Amino acid sequence: MLEPLPGGAWSALARPLRKLKPGEVIRFSDALSAEVTGIADGRLTLAFDSAGPAFDAALAEAGQMPLPPYIAALRAPDAQDDDDYQPVFARHSGAVAAPTASLHFDAPLLEALRARGVEFTEVTLHVGAGTFLPVKVDDVATHKMHAEWGEVTPEAAAAINATRAAGGRIIPVGTTALRLIESAADAKGVLHPWQGSTDIFIYPGYRFRVTDALMTNFHLPKSTLLMLVSALMGQERIRRIYEHATNSGYRFFSYGDASLLIPEAPQGIRDSVDGT
Repeated sequence: MLEPLPGGAWSALARPLRKLKPGEVIRFSDALSAEVTGIADGRLTLAFDSAGPAFDAALAEAGQMPLPPYIAALRAPDAQDDDDYQPVFARHSGAVAAPTASLHFDAPLLEALRARGVEFTEVTLHVGAGTFLPVKVDDVATHKMHAEWGEVTPEAAAAINATRAAGGRIIPVGTTALRLIESAADAKGVLHPWQGSTDIFIYPGYRFRVTDALMTNFHLPKSTLLMLVSALMGQERIRRIYEHATNSGYRFFSYGDASLLIPEAPQGIRDSVDGT
């Protein structure tokens, strides 16, 4: 289940897709079924037989936590996954996968950070399936990012702007949060309330508007996320960091190790508004 469509239908992924045809009905449980109304671009469109609270309840009953394929291939999801794969920051339904950097946090850790003077502001970006697609083109500028829906509330924008004005650093937890605030910031580094879809693609040469550092997991080769961290830290420094990670046995993927990436020189625009 990728995203709701106008009229109550849903865009979805299925495997094997070739065995499905428009007009067929998929029965997920006694309380939930859907008709295939279209197939295009590797996706299908589903029209379910219920809506509203009844649909939400039936989906929760019939569905399972959408674990990454390298985990799901080894075992079926269980009840513990409902907690393990759910970020402590989660508030709204809509993502197809967990923003994995936030899996490193729990309530006691957040309280310990607050006690040290760290402030938190929450934004929303629904992780989409396109985030994990590898880059297959020679010219990265021609790679097309899939759009993901996000929101920066007026309260979140005001809090982040106030922190920057006071000389504090803005450190997104995860590439999803980073991409969202960079989408919502203007050329002078001021964050504005924002809601909509973003297909921002950050790769070396990008000038960061509001991000000062980043906490993130280690990312795979040929991924847009590895390009993003290279844009923040510089390609050579990222190469050295990843050589250390692989030589030291760090873990990748969703439950892998985290990194706190702080550029050697400020990336923000707060010292560059006047062109200096």
